[in-house]
Amino acid sequence: MYVSRGPICDTHNEEILKDLTEGLKELATKYKAFTLKWEPDIKSDDKEFRKIVEKLGFRIKDDGKDFGDGIQPRYVFRLNIKDKTEEEIFSDFHQKTRYNIRLATKKGVVIKEGKKEDLKDFHKIMEITGKRDDFMIRPLEYFEKMYDILEPNHMKLMMAYYEDKPISGIIDIIYGNKIWYLYGASSNEHRNLMPNYLLQWEMIKYAIENKKDMYDFRGVVGIVDEKHPQYGLYRFKKGFNAEFTEFIGELYINYRPLTYKIYKITEKLYKRFAGIKNRLKERGKEIEAINHK
Repeated sequence: MYVSRGPICDTHNEEILKDLTEGLKELATKYKAFTLKWEPDIKSDDKEFRKIVEKLGFRIKDDGKDFGDGIQPRYVFRLNIKDKTEEEIFSDFHQKTRYNIRLATKKGVVIKEGKKEDLKDFHKIMEITGKRDDFMIRPLEYFEKMYDILEPNHMKLMMAYYEDKPISGIIDIIYGNKIWYLYGASSNEHRNLMPNYLLQWEMIKYAIENKKDMYDFRGVVGIVDEKHPQYGLYRFKKGFNAEFTEFIGELYINYRPLTYKIYKITEKLYKRFAGIKNRLKERGKEIEAINHK
């Protein structure tokens, strides 16, 4: 059983959290769940919340520093845009970020809102991004289902074009007073035109126009080291003058510890074999391309 960025309640009311936890335990018994996981929208320095959940029997995994250490990222950049104008937000960006946004506009990068049929172009670019940065991507059908379920009120696809050719794109999720940057893809061509900066700025402007309070750039690594392979992503998001936010981490109660241990072992094996499968698939494509030549 999994709760993403919840629970939605008074998180400092012990009685409410106790009732909620006991109710979830009953559901776990009914559906034969072996563990309960929360990744709440609670900052790491919230000592009162930490004290309550530990009293309720939760264990806290708060040593993760990388993307793969949880389902939701533990470290994010969040931009507070409540009651602020475009001019105020833009002027607070790092000088280089402002320069790159203006550069993209000057060089002719055009941003358009994508439709469902544009997901094919987005996914092609995502495949290029995954290969370049060495991460697994979801199939096109996954994004199409997202679109069917969430669009138009809770999802927005934005695409960047240069000379009418799609070169990058982002998918943002919209709920309540917040917008989350969920997926990003960029081709290997025309990266010098800085389309990713302009894409983010267009979505931030959309958030301001629609009276949102927060634009969440989502995950970065918790290791601020220029030698880290993900440091470039950290620097990119930091340039928008967003707040570096550390969440409390993963809370869990294991109802059946042995089953949970087996699950963790199989999860690691699945990820390892999935990675091998993807590398073999890419190698097969390379061999096929060579043979065609």
